Amino acid sequence: MNRAALFVLADGRFPAGGHAHSGGAEPAVAAGRIRDAETLEEFCRGRLHTAGLVAAALAAAAAAGHDPLQLDEAADARTPVQALRTTARKLGRQMMRAARATWPSAELDQLAAARPQGAHQPVVLGLSARSAGLAPLDAACAAAYETVSGPATATVRLLSLDPFDATAVLARLAPELDQIAAAAADAAQRIPDEGIDALPAASAPLLDITAQHHAAWPVRLFAS
Repeated sequence: MNRAALFVLADGRFPAGGHAHSGGAEPAVAAGRIRDAETLEEFCRGRLHTAGLVAAALAAAAAAGHDPLQLDEAADARTPVQALRTTARKLGRQMMRAARATWPSAELDQLAAARPQGAHQPVVLGLSARSAGLAPLDAACAAAYETVSGPATATVRLLSLDPFDATAVLARLAPELDQIAAAAADAAQRIPDEGIDALPAASAPLLDITAQHHAAWPVRLFAS
């Protein structure tokens, strides 16, 4: 197993387009829900246990070899607003380009051909992890980490938050991140017995609502 590939996949410099997205942090900052490191941690914790859990489970399932088209449909069903579905597919398309250049595989080629508009990003991430020789738990870790590292990085720019404080937030969340990744990988393991509904469908209505509103802003720093 090429565990070093996990560092490449989870690296913020991997050219998958995530740097242009705040994961809901920009509207949260504008609304005053993120004001400092403490409120950033609260925001990231909520995102981790909802959107992060769902993304991690989808990624783990794709890395385990489950049908990516079925998983893409499951991702659509778990993404209730159009703005987030559009973002997920744009990010998936960008990650697909990066992954096919980095870890070429027939499975990535097949998904790219079947979803030319882009599959949901967690599904592509999981299939990328599989192509890189990583395990489902690795894919879950990368997906879960991304759901909190993106908002943390964005908040540094949005609030001029001390980057040391933002990094400390991520470090404090590490034990919960491990728990979420383990739960996601466990859910993926249950698919053969329970079907696709074994995957979690946790919701974050406020993230959904603000994402839809943010998409209509005439001026914004981040795409989402």
